[in-house]
Amino acid sequence: MRRIGSVLLGVAIVFAICSAVGASSEQAMKLRSQNGLSEFVPPEAFLNGNFLADETDPAYIFGKVRDFAKSLSCPTAWLIEEAERKRIESRGQQSGPVEYSIYLEADCAGKVIYYIFVDRSFNSAQWLEWRRQFHKSKAEPHYREAKTVLDQAAQNGFAVDAELRFVALNGDLLLKRPEDVLAGELKFQPIYDLKKNQALTK
Repeated sequence: MRRIGSVLLGVAIVFAICSAVGASSEQAMKLRSQNGLSEFVPPEAFLNGNFLADETDPAYIFGKVRDFAKSLSCPTAWLIEEAERKRIESRGQQSGPVEYSIYLEADCAGKVIYYIFVDRSFNSAQWLEWRRQFHKSKAEPHYREAKTVLDQAAQNGFAVDAELRFVALNGDLLLKRPEDVLAGELKFQPIYDLKKNQALTK
């Protein structure tokens, strides 16, 4: 009888530990509710794709999204707005470019950080066409230089399938450029210099 009680106690302890590891903080759950966010499994093409951290004048390509997520010291989760989830589901097999935003939540002690990405893996070669839907005739001159350097990088084997668009702390967008956040406090090293059009060695 004592042995059974010990086994049950051991199972309860393991279960409690596993539950604590998988649980999100109260602050994280509150922000999810306020922003209409729920857990999401991103496509492998997005996770294994390289990413930028500046939309109009990128200086670097930062390697795989998956590697960035693993580099964070706090527990992480991928989230998506319900409206975006519905838009993806309703699109089905339609052709043409599409992009959508997903959130990488870093649930740290006393703060919740959102790294807000744009998944371009559906249309990495059509990203300018997607921008024409919103910017019309201004898209070409506004993004021409970025398209040129990205095309050159892709020819050198460094295609881009994602973009880190914003960083938010406790629900408020940071004024810093995402490139500056990566290179600064996170010290996440880029893999390609778009200004010099060359790979970077680590």
